Amino acid sequence: MSTHDNLLQGPAPTLLPDDFPAARERLTSGDDPVDVAAEAPASSLVWAVLAEGALATGSAPGDVEAYAYARTGYHRGLDVLRRAGWRGQGPIPASHVPNQGFLRALLALSEAAHRIGEEDEAERCAKFLVDSGTSVDEVRALTPTTK
Repeated sequence: MSTHDNLLQGPAPTLLPDDFPAARERLTSGDDPVDVAAEAPASSLVWAVLAEGALATGSAPGDVEAYAYARTGYHRGLDVLRRAGWRGQGPIPASHVPNQGFLRALLALSEAAHRIGEEDEAERCAKFLVDSGTSVDEVRALTPTTK
């Protein structure tokens, strides 16, 4: 009898490489995210932190700024996902620390899009989180409550 993969299981989870541990450490240490972004512009986490900070201002200019930051983090993350073998579907586990920057940028993009009236994009991004095997609440829990 031959054995073969179960094709109904779907794609394996995508686990991004830990390309930016120094940036993550600097952010955790309280370094200015703008300075960290200047040194690690390909890090989705840096852009997510900038977007979250802009959203926290609760202002219209902050919402627009957050949208730009989050969109940058989202696109940087898509580049890394594709290099890691992701083909547009399948789990992107939030439990894997290097995935968290992309997921946080995606959530920030959804929230910023909602605030500036881009409802289709806000819903698409929230659905993307669910389709990635996570949820808005799970990703929101990754975000520190203090900035």
